[in-house]
Amino acid sequence: MAKHDLIIFDTTLRDGEQSPGASMTREEKLRIARQLEKMRVDVIEAGFPAASNGDFEAVRAVAEAIKDSTIAGLCRASDKDISRALEAVRPARAGRIHTFIATSPIHMEKKLRMSPDQVIEAARNAVRFARNGIDDVEFSCEDAGRSELDFLCRIVETVIKEGARTINIPDTVGYNLPQQFAERIRLLRERVPNSDKVIWSVHCHNDLGLAVANSLAAVTAGARQVECTINGLGERAGNASLEEIVMAVRTRQDFFDCDTRIDTTQIVPASRMVSSITGFPVQPNKAIVGANAFAHESGIHQDGVLKHRETYEIMRAEDVGWYANKLVLGKHSGRTAFRARLQELGIEVDSEQVLNTAFTRFKELADKKHEIFDEDLHALMSEDVIAPEQEHYRLVSTRFHSETGETPRASVTLVAGSQEQRAEAEGSGPVDAAFKSIESMVRSGTELLLYSVNAITTGTDAQGEVTVRLSKAGRIVNGQGADTDIIVASAKAYLNALNKLYASPERVNPQGDV
Repeated sequence: MAKHDLIIFDTTLRDGEQSPGASMTREEKLRIARQLEKMRVDVIEAGFPAASNGDFEAVRAVAEAIKDSTIAGLCRASDKDISRALEAVRPARAGRIHTFIATSPIHMEKKLRMSPDQVIEAARNAVRFARNGIDDVEFSCEDAGRSELDFLCRIVETVIKEGARTINIPDTVGYNLPQQFAERIRLLRERVPNSDKVIWSVHCHNDLGLAVANSLAAVTAGARQVECTINGLGERAGNASLEEIVMAVRTRQDFFDCDTRIDTTQIVPASRMVSSITGFPVQPNKAIVGANAFAHESGIHQDGVLKHRETYEIMRAEDVGWYANKLVLGKHSGRTAFRARLQELGIEVDSEQVLNTAFTRFKELADKKHEIFDEDLHALMSEDVIAPEQEHYRLVSTRFHSETGETPRASVTLVAGSQEQRAEAEGSGPVDAAFKSIESMVRSGTELLLYSVNAITTGTDAQGEVTVRLSKAGRIVNGQGADTDIIVASAKAYLNALNKLYASPERVNPQGDV
């Protein structure tokens, strides 16, 4: 790592997954991790291993699969958490323990019920214990943005003495303003002994819409690691957006004295993958990765761009992954081309059985659509084809009737386990009728929290991608389904969510808060 490099620490798989409904399966985490590695992310925080057996296994799987990025596991300042994280990241070529404890007066008093001296002692013991198991230890002061500066200096000095290599200063509740946050970083670096022996990191939340601004301000004050997520995903209002951090630093090299090693052409593919897996659509006017980010409708703007692109564009769309290989496959494409394009998109196919199933679905889609785009392939592979052994419920056929002045009806045939079932129901619309038909057979006892439809590409033959969010016994899951028929896509999404609940009844969402 060169002196002036800016380390990108991606926490999409941990903090991003804490968004309600963004829980990911082990296979989904692996897909995203491989894309992050392809994008050359320096550190991937794969999860919170002590949160559940499911999250432990996911972190371990990522640690085994990823070779070119450091894999971090989050843990509270306790021996039990740290031991679990050490075990999870042990297979990694480069592993990191990321331990934290709250340092603000309100958190210490109301949440931890610990005195400042007790918190410092817990931090000291945690870093010492972690260093006995691994060299790369990061320490975070939760809610540092509202912590007293003198206390931050004390606790940071303590953990540096114990061997922490990275010191993370989070704005956990998004409370700070850019100038204020930069000054905090500058004062810590000035006042803490041996501050030049560690990498200073920031982790900013977006409650006031300032996560990126605060992170960049901290970089100007000497921070050399930024913790961020794809699409700004995260609990509450989210985290600093990776794509905005990276492109701000890359575009303004006249201002920043550092740069990242990110392959920016992989940004848009990563954004699409995360959006597809989590079911969180990207707003059209989102910087860098929104559908309108490089669109120009104003006649004055169009005229300027046509004459000279830089009149209105400070970045090239191609540099962040737009427009590359837009039209990829068609109905005459073969299995080899199909597999090759999946690999280019960062979608790994683990077996011939999975490939055969996916290729069959691709051919079925190609018969409905003349042109198959990357977005269509992401949607196709976001379904349970990635893990067919987890497909307890499978859609066989659907039949719908909807007529003005008549109550819509739906008939759904599905396979549950090895038994084929069929049911009919009425509803306020064909989707409602389809869901009621399914529920009359599976009796899941779930609550529908979200139903969302997005067109994957343009045109009247575009696939509709449906996201269904279900809740049961405190667990929230997303199901995705795609089809040129929205009603079929809806039934697929509902069953996909039910499959996730059936395959993994244990709650797997990590509950770390940094």
